[in-house]
Parts: sequence; structure tokens; C-alpha cells
Amino acid sequence: MSTLHRGHIFHLTGRPSVDDAADALVEIPDGALLIDDQGLIEWCGRFAERPQRTGAPIEVIDHGDSFILPGFVDTHIHFPQVNSIDAYGGGQLLEWLESCIFPAEARLAEEEFAAGAAREFCHRLISAGTTTSLVFGSAFPVAQTALFSEYRRRGLRGVIGRGIQTVGPDAARPLMTSEEDAIRLTQEEIDRWHPSTPEEAADALVYAAIVPRFSLSVTTRTLAALGELYDQYRDAGVYFTSHLNENNRSGDGEIAAVLELFEVESYLDTYDGRFLPGSKPGGSTLLGRRSVMAHCVHCTDAELARLAETETSVAHCPNSQLFLGSGTMPWRRTIASGVNVAAGTDFAAGDSWFIPYVLNTAFKAHISEPEPHGVSLHPAQLLHLGTLAGARALDLEDRIGNFDAGKEADMVIIDPARWEPLANSLEWGLRADDPAKQTHGRLFTLLMACNEVAVAEIYVRGRRLR
Repeated sequence: MSTLHRGHIFHLTGRPSVDDAADALVEIPDGALLIDDQGLIEWCGRFAERPQRTGAPIEVIDHGDSFILPGFVDTHIHFPQVNSIDAYGGGQLLEWLESCIFPAEARLAEEEFAAGAAREFCHRLISAGTTTSLVFGSAFPVAQTALFSEYRRRGLRGVIGRGIQTVGPDAARPLMTSEEDAIRLTQEEIDRWHPSTPEEAADALVYAAIVPRFSLSVTTRTLAALGELYDQYRDAGVYFTSHLNENNRSGDGEIAAVLELFEVESYLDTYDGRFLPGSKPGGSTLLGRRSVMAHCVHCTDAELARLAETETSVAHCPNSQLFLGSGTMPWRRTIASGVNVAAGTDFAAGDSWFIPYVLNTAFKAHISEPEPHGVSLHPAQLLHLGTLAGARALDLEDRIGNFDAGKEADMVIIDPARWEPLANSLEWGLRADDPAKQTHGRLFTLLMACNEVAVAEIYVRGRRLR
């Protein structure tokens, strides 16, 4: 039976860039989505203009004054850090990893603990309205089995990869494997969980990724082997993700350590097959259309150009960048390069599961960049960052990200009545006289003032998860 969802719709139609998002913004105050029994969108428009049919019945679900948005897409989140929110490490990235995160992640070696962590992880995603996620997974097969299984059981859409680490400090030793085991375990995970045919891929909700923690967690030998492995599976739609240029270019931080250790000209070179001294080629690139690099706070112009050239996307995680003192990703320069930028919570360095909270932080971070770099992001750009750009980053834009006909019905229902400050602002706040500005202001308030408690329902491919 087809289903008609009635409510206040916001989405971005077509395939706009972030700069063109305002022109693609659609608001339908008394709107409706017609979804077929396969979970595909048949029609989106005004409720009064809904298709009239004879014969087959249509179930109508009236969401009242609630808003219907495309499901949120989180392009960078850490499963093994599910219990590590606001962990105090006494410093920036490397200190925080050694004192807090490596010991916390080691606990997932225990099967019962890992199963509970997987249940809680998926529960929190659903509660936050996240329908699709790119997940930095655990080092332990037992934990990965629990997570993949829970995603499938709950009906979530996601890309998941085991955390690969072959070298590191003593605190990371429980997470490390030999280089041979790193490749073997990753290959076994891909063979078990990733769709094996184009037909399976077109219908799948769960996919596998190759995920080294970052360049400091692997050797040149590991990088070469990962390049060979990705060459083997790239055409099957396997993903790649890791961290890039996150923290502290000078001194003894992450970026300086990478440049010194590998003796390369840029951090990106280590993922681009040029990881030998002097940035000489040593293997295959890991960049590409299904590759996502998290953070990219301190990229050079050449690195941004290479990301754009290879269609590699950036997972923008402003919450965690503030938490770890990493700095602010330069919005104007990054977008001008042509790189696709999508939102990531980076939980647990990011201190929220909720994508609108990430958008809130992004707005405040970028309007505060020093002149002439500061920018006031348009509300449609914020919506793009949290929905359509994420679909694009995961090469799923043909399937999700907006409510265009033919796409799969991933959506989140926001009920302002569940969060009074939001409801009051939407009802009683000042409004512009111009209708377009009213639309922009309403969306801005919805995204900026929303709270996770306002998430009433979420759907993946038309199936209700909450």
C-alpha cells in the first residue's frame, strides 16, 4: 500500500552545489509525500494537489504541524567512542587519544560489552534523526559483527569499516594488529558485509569501508597494502575514509608529526599513494568518489585542489574542532576549491549526536572567521551540509538526500511542540514581510534552535524506525 505523509516540508530539489542551495530550497507548508510500497518517493507537493486514485487505497499519515525533512547524514562518527562524550584528556588530539580514547576503544574486545555498545550506538543515531552514517568502526571483529548486525536489524543506512592500526603509542597497543592481519581482517569484513553484486548494491542499506585511523597509525607498508586492497574492491563500491589535517600544523601536533615521520610535502600525499620521502610514489591512491576525509582544517590550496580533482569529499566536524582546539576549517577557501563538504558529528570528540547542532556550530564558527574570511551561511546551505552534501559524499545522491521523485524515502519528522523554545520562536518570533525571507527565517530557526527531543519519528526507505 502506498503511504501519503502530510506535514510542513523542507528540502533541496535537484543536484545543487552548496552555493546554489538557496535557489533549490523548497518549502511546502501543507505538503505531502507519496511513498510507494517499496519505500520510493512517487510525488512531493501540496497536500491539496495530491494525486487522486481509484482502486488501490492510500494510507494517510498526518504529522500535523510537524516538519518533514530529508534524513540527516553524518559523514564522520566513531562507534568505539560511544561512551566517551566529553572525556577529559588534558590537551589536544594526540593527548586526548592516548589518555582517553585508546583505553576506551580497547574495551570493545569483550563480546557482551561490544554488543551493548552497538545497540546504544544505533539507538542514539535513530534518536537524533540520523538515517545514514559513515562510521569509523572498532579494531575488533566481534565488535564489528555486532555493529553490522545491529544496523541490519534496525534498518539503518550506513557505511562501516574496522579501525586499522598497525603502529602507535603504548596506549594503542590493544588496538594494533600486524600488517598482514590488518589486510586480512579488512578483506574478510568486506567479503562478509559489503554487497557482492551491482544488484545487491542497488538495494543494500549497509556497505563496507577501508578505514585506517590516520597516517600516524600505519606504516608505508600498510599504506601500500591498503592501496592494493582498494584497487581490488573500488569498482565494487567499497568506501575509504580517514582523518586529514585535523590538528596543529606547527610544533608537535598531528600534522607536524605526519610530515616529519613520512618526510612528505603534504599530509594528503600519504593517502594519495605518494607516501615515500619527498612525496615519491609508493602505491595506489586511496582518494576518489567514495572517499571522505574528515576535518581538513589546515589544508593547503594544493591539497584542496587534489581533493576536488579526485571527487573526494570533506566531512566537516566543527564541534570536535572546537573541543580539541583544532581550529576552524576555512569555509570560503574550501568551498571555492570545488570540494564537496558534508556534516559530521565526529562523536565523541564532537559532543553531540545531533546534526542540526553541528549546523548550529558551523554557522557560528564561520561567521566568526577573521575578516575577510567570515561568512554568514544561508539556511539552505546549512540544510545542504546536513542532507544532500552527505548523500553526495557517500555517492548515494541518486537514492537519498532530498524528496525528488524516484528517491528512497529517508526522512525525519521534527515536532516543535516537543521542544517549547523552538515552538515559541516559530509561532511568536518576528517575521520578515518578504515571503522568501520568511521561508529562510523559518528554516534557520528550525535548524538552529532545534533540539534532539523534537525528533518525533524517522524513516529509512519509507520504513519507520522510531
